[in-house]
Amino acid sequence: MYFQRTHWENEVIRADLLSSSPIYLVGLIQILKDAGITVVSVRTVVDSEPFWVADVIVVDAETLPGDDPRPVAAMAACAPVLIVNHDHVVEPEAYLRAGAAGVVERREPGECIANAVRAVAAGIAIAPCTCTAAEQLSAPADAEADPEAGAGGLSGREAQVLRHISLGLTHGQIATRLGISPHTVDTYVKRIRSKLGAGNKAELTRAALLGRDHKAARPALRGGRTA
Repeated sequence: MYFQRTHWENEVIRADLLSSSPIYLVGLIQILKDAGITVVSVRTVVDSEPFWVADVIVVDAETLPGDDPRPVAAMAACAPVLIVNHDHVVEPEAYLRAGAAGVVERREPGECIANAVRAVAAGIAIAPCTCTAAEQLSAPADAEADPEAGAGGLSGREAQVLRHISLGLTHGQIATRLGISPHTVDTYVKRIRSKLGAGNKAELTRAALLGRDHKAARPALRGGRTA
C-alpha cells in the first residue's frame, strides 16, 4: 500500500498521460478508468503541452528524450508529475531532483500505479511497491525448468513474457531480451491469451498491469459474456 485510505480518495482526479507506447497507453488508460481516475489528455511526444486542467501528469520515462529527466521540471510547473520508470533506466532520485512528485516502476500492478496517481494528486509522498504481484512480475524464470501452473495460472516464463508485452516490446525484442526464439515467444503468447482470456495485446497489457495470473483479463458481463 502507498497510503492509508482517506476521504479524498473518492474525489475526481484528472490525469494527463505521456507515453510513446500505444499498447502501454491503452492498458494504462483502462486501469485508471477502472480506478475512477479521469484521463483528460493523452500525449505521445514530450514537446506537447500538458492539458491545463490536469491534477496530475503521468509520464512514461521511456518517452523522455535520451532518458533525460530535465523536461520533468517544465511539466512540474503545470501539475504534480508521476514518473513511470522502466527497470531503473534513470535512478528515481534524478527525477525527484528534477521536480517529479513521485516515481513508480512500470512493472508494478495497475492498482499500485492508480494508488500512486491518487497520492501524487493529493500531495502525499509515495513509497516503493512491495506487493506480491510486483515481485512475481519481476522474478527471473528458467526456461528449461518452467513447469506449467495449474488451472489458468501463468508459469514463471509466461509471466516474464506478459510483463515485456506490457512494456510495449515486440515479440522479436522479447525474444532477444529473454534469449529465446521469436517462435517460442509466439507459443508463450498463445498460452497466455488462452489462460487469461485475452484477445489482443491491449488486453494482455491490462492483465499485466492488474497483476493478474488467472483467467480474468476481461470482466464478466451479465449472461456470462466477457467485455
